[in-house]
Amino acid sequence: MSALGPFDLAAAVVVCAAVFGYVNHRFIGLRQTTGLTIMGALASLAIVAVNALWPGLTHARELIESIRSIDFHATVMDGLLSFLLFAGALHIDLQTMRRSAWAIGLITVCGVLASTALIGGAAWLALGLAGLGLPLIWCLVFGALISPTDPVAVLGILKSAKVPAALEATVAGESLFNDGVGIVVFTLLLGMATGAEEVSAAGAGRLFAVEALGGAALGFIAGWAAFLALRSIDDHNLEVLITLALVMGGYALAHSLGVNGPIAMAVAGLIIGNHGRRLAMSDNTRDHVNKFWSLIDETLNAVLFLLIGIEVIVILEDWRLLLIGVVAVPLTLAARAISVGLPMLALRRGKSLPPGSYSILVVGGVRGGISIALALALPGGPEKHVIVLATYVVVMFSVVIQASIVGATARRLFAP
Repeated sequence: MSALGPFDLAAAVVVCAAVFGYVNHRFIGLRQTTGLTIMGALASLAIVAVNALWPGLTHARELIESIRSIDFHATVMDGLLSFLLFAGALHIDLQTMRRSAWAIGLITVCGVLASTALIGGAAWLALGLAGLGLPLIWCLVFGALISPTDPVAVLGILKSAKVPAALEATVAGESLFNDGVGIVVFTLLLGMATGAEEVSAAGAGRLFAVEALGGAALGFIAGWAAFLALRSIDDHNLEVLITLALVMGGYALAHSLGVNGPIAMAVAGLIIGNHGRRLAMSDNTRDHVNKFWSLIDETLNAVLFLLIGIEVIVILEDWRLLLIGVVAVPLTLAARAISVGLPMLALRRGKSLPPGSYSILVVGGVRGGISIALALALPGGPEKHVIVLATYVVVMFSVVIQASIVGATARRLFAP
């Protein structure tokens, strides 16, 4: 039998996400991302076991062949990221975020660059000592893709713990913008690793400026045009369609212009999420837009968590390679502590963040959908095998263990 078709595979992944989500909600009661991650991992292990015990079973072989046929780079970089970043930006309060602008800016830019260098350098040394050498540029690619944080699981916990609004806005804003900066750095380093970009510092700086600033400018223009269109009508179905067109059309335009689409969609999401929802939407439209993009965000994250679990099935030929991920976990935590600590030292005399913020920012630096998406987008090869496995273990630890610590830390620091 031939490999599953694209629709069959997409249907299988969405059905699994729905079934796992239902089982978790109905019987287990874990946070949705945690539950899906655990059950996706168990499903992956089950398929590996079935394929090993009954290698002639056609369905398991078809699934593996279908996974190998997916162009993850095109799927992720030309599609999923635009939806994820726009959906995340819709919920950021610009007015609150402005009060923590210095903290967000320093932690985003300095933090991502420092984290990329620290994780990449440490991973290169650790892999070299273990005899699993990976070129330094590929270790830096891993550092870039694992540096962005995902606040989805954390923000709900922080709200229930009643942390100060400035800290909550900093966590959300830092995560949104470090996603954009991390993706630009990842794109540059990946281009260098594959030989698609010049390696000079001047060339990298020029490309960074064009991608980041050009993306921000395009996002502002597209977001403002959509805002004007939303303000001129009152039809919730059409307005939801306009936001969808903004993301898909804006991302396609960014790609054709050679600027960074994820940053463009993050900026567009900020405009629609603030000016659009406040000045251009009725209560009914606002409710529909919020629910639509919340569904998109949760569905895509669920699919990504399942996809990386299935991808591990395809590339995991030697279980000892999982040790790479075990080593990557403490490296990532240490780099997060340093990359957040350095900007916090610069802000020590300011009053932008309350005491205890450092602990929350470090522990709350949970990795999730963006890191998975970037790992899946890597071109095929032995480097991808190592990086995907390391990303899988780090994200598993981050979502299952690290996210569970955030609530206890917040309540201990900020309980009345």
